[in-house]
Parts: sequence; C-alpha cells; structure tokens
Amino acid sequence: MISYVRISPFKIVIIILLFSSCQESKKLDETSDFCSKIHSNKSSSLSKELEDMAELMESKTGVYVLEDGSGSMVARAWLTEHAEKTIDIQYFIFSTDNVGLIACDYLIRAADRGVKIRIIVDDIMVDADVEELLTFSSHENISIKIYNPGVNLGKNIFGKIQKFVTDFRNSNQRMHNKTFIVDGKVVITGGRNIANEYFDYDHEYNFRDRDVLLLGKESENVNKSFKDYWEDDLSVEVSTLLKEQIKIEYSENAFNKLHEYACNPDNFWPQVRARIENLPNTFKAIKESGELVWLDDVTFISDVPGKNDGKNGLNGGGLSTNALIELVMNAETSIEIQTPYLVTSRLSRTLFKDAVDRGVSVRILTNSLASTDNIEAFSGYQSDREELLKTGVRIFEFRPDAAERKKIMTGELQETLNHQPIFGLHAKTMVVDNKTTVIGTFNLDPRSANLNTECIVIINSEKVTKGVLEGMEEEFKIENSWETTLDYNPDSEVNNFKRIKTWTRKLIPKNIL
Repeated sequence: MISYVRISPFKIVIIILLFSSCQESKKLDETSDFCSKIHSNKSSSLSKELEDMAELMESKTGVYVLEDGSGSMVARAWLTEHAEKTIDIQYFIFSTDNVGLIACDYLIRAADRGVKIRIIVDDIMVDADVEELLTFSSHENISIKIYNPGVNLGKNIFGKIQKFVTDFRNSNQRMHNKTFIVDGKVVITGGRNIANEYFDYDHEYNFRDRDVLLLGKESENVNKSFKDYWEDDLSVEVSTLLKEQIKIEYSENAFNKLHEYACNPDNFWPQVRARIENLPNTFKAIKESGELVWLDDVTFISDVPGKNDGKNGLNGGGLSTNALIELVMNAETSIEIQTPYLVTSRLSRTLFKDAVDRGVSVRILTNSLASTDNIEAFSGYQSDREELLKTGVRIFEFRPDAAERKKIMTGELQETLNHQPIFGLHAKTMVVDNKTTVIGTFNLDPRSANLNTECIVIINSEKVTKGVLEGMEEEFKIENSWETTLDYNPDSEVNNFKRIKTWTRKLIPKNIL
C-alpha cells in the first residue's frame, strides 16, 4: 500500500530533484513504456477537438457538470495535454500528494512544448518555502504569484504576528476562487482544490464535491476575472518575496526525475493510471454523453480582489454574496442547498425565514460533526442550529459512512483498503425553483460572505438542474444523511473527545468562520 503524505507538490518536486539521483531507478523500461503511452498524443490539439463546436462556442456556453472526482481529475489532465497556448490556474489549495504530483508533471510537460502557464495560489495554504516555489517557476514558461502574502510566505515569524495584530481583517482576506482555464476558452470551476481527497483517492478522508466544465462564451468573464487577480497588487511574484534574490537556472532536463517518478506505475494506484491511460476517450465521452448542454443564460460571477472596502469592519459582502441573496429573495417554490460549512448570521436566517413564510420549501445539507473536517466551522453552526431550524428550514447532516460513497469513490480503492475512508461534503451548490443551479466556491458562512473572495456559476437550465438535483436528492436520503430537528441531532455519533473539542472552539468569533 502506498501511503500519502500531505506535502506540497512543489516540495515533492524539490525532493525528487535533490535526492532521487541518489536512489536506484526502478523498472525504467516499464516507466518509459508507460510514459510513451500516456503522453503520445501528437496528432490532436484543443482547437481540433473543439472544431465541430466552434460556431456554438461563439454565441453560447457549453455546460457539463463534473460530479465524480476521478472524472474531474482526468478532465483537467486531458485539457492540459491538449492545451496549445495558455493554462491559467487559480486555487486556494495546491498543496497535496500523488494527484498533485501528476498535476505538476502534466503542467511541466505542457510548458516544455511552449504552453504559457500562470498560477495564482493563496498564501495561507502554501505548504512550501519560497525557494521551492522558485524552482518550480524557474521554467521559462511557468509563472507563479502568491495572493495576499505575509501570513505564510514572505515574512519571518515576527512579521507574521505583526500582520495579524495590526491588520487582522486583511490577514483574514483569502482568495478562495478555483478556476482552471485552457487556451482562454475552456474552464473548470467549482468546489475542488488540487488534493487526493477532492478526487476520491485519499485513504482516510474524501469529499463529495462538484465542478462544472464551461466551453465558449462565458469563459470570457472567467478570463477577465483571472486577469484582474493576476494584475492586482495583492498577487505577488514569488521572486519578490525574498529579501535576497535566489537565482535558479532552468535547464531542459531539470525535471527529468519528476517525469520518471510520475510515469512509474509503481508510484500510483493502478486505477489512477487506468483513468489517465483512457485520456484519448475523455472529451469524446463528454461530447457524446448527452449531458453537455449549450445555453444562452450562464453567468460567471467573481468577487474582486480584496472583496470589499472594509468600511463595515469584517462585514461588507461582495458580488457573489449579493447574487446569492438576490436568488434567495426571488425564489418562488424551492431552495435546495449543499454547503460543507453552515454558519448563519441574523441576515441569512431572516432571508430563509422570509422565504419559508412566503411558501418556499428550503432544505440544506451540510456536514455532521461525524463527517466534518472543520470543527471550528461546525462549532459556529452548532451554536445557531436551533435558531435556523426555527425559521422553518429543514437541515440534513451528511453521514461519514454515506452509502453513496460506494458509487462515487474509486471502486478499486475501496476494495484494496481494509477500511472505508470517511466521506465528507465539500460541494457548494444551490438549486432554485427546479430550474436554476449555482455551482461554485461559496460556503454558507460569514467568511465566504464577507472575507474570502469567491466565484460562482449561475446556470439557468431545467436540464442541467434536473441532473444536479437527482444527485442532491440521493444525498438527502436516510442512507446518506441524518435529518436534524429541534428534537434530534446526530452529534452523539462521534466520541466525547471530538465533541469537547467542538465546544472549546466556541470562543472563536463567528464572523471569521
């Protein structure tokens, strides 16, 4: 069994470059054969694959919902393999394990053939030293910027403490956007970061998540948003974060050891490699699925860098917040929500009560104490759970042993392990009146509402909504979630230690959760 360690792919790159030369290469012929199989596509390109849809893409937006993690991972790999000009990446977390290493390998290969790659990562979740980031960005076609540095990178411990003490609001403003843009015309956005647990491959804990693939017209607004972040003063080149510049020379064979490691089947679960070997069929399957829908009414909304002017302290909202409030206020029959973290405010509870009072049914699925990865956020939710229930909202809490995981998680992984990983909710989705679907990065909490920058896609389509709602309805079922009422909650499903830890977190101000 291969063990996964939560370290940055940037760190893995450095470790491989520095130390792998000291180790004996294993099965080099097999590795070379595998690499030649998965990286042998010389006859196809993204423009060629999109040729039959080029006219549609000029006036409409193609929408395809990526429900399962493996499919979402392979879609990214396929797009990277077929990119011709640019790949623009924006993530809250790009600090992970073998899935992240595969991602790095594909990006470097794309850069090697001339694709220009730009990456923005939020400072607070970068698990790498600046020197390590510089090594990755030493490739002439790769540029990396860090959003709002100073809490993690770029300052010593005293500088970090000073930033939190003297500029608490700014220190808590993080970039939570997640976009993956290829050649300016194909986009993946949604809830997933780059890590094993977002793609159903972790040994201990995996997320139920959701992304959406966009092709064509609305990608223009995603490009504009990325450009705004890239050019904003809050996004800083990694080279400027050093007091003394470190010069790293790039050579053509600098990443050979990384490629060798990433192409060795022994280093990855076989089901990961099986998925990647099937890359040539990936986009064809999407086009022929009948689930790729061409629409006129698709809207991508992104908060501006910095979110708001701060005149209202830690509050103030943003473009994504306002758009979601408007959708709730205009709902006529039903609102279905999935959010991993449910920390309500007086404003949000009033919005839901008003909706219920005018006859709108509201159901929310969130994590239970047993399934959550964030006990701080759960503590905030727990404090106001009763008040939220009194508004008439129905609340469901995700089960860590949800039966659905056997359908969604990689089957080979479950068969190989002698235990079943915990399943937690990470999808951020809202369905309104059975016709409008929202997929994005926005958690229903004060941090997403007022501090973190977020992005969402609003899709007005009964067909898309029907497909998403089918999955959500499945997750509301008793085998996948518990319904919490004024008389019952499933907190007792966890041990006393975790329950005590949750109560100790109630000292944390809710407006930063």
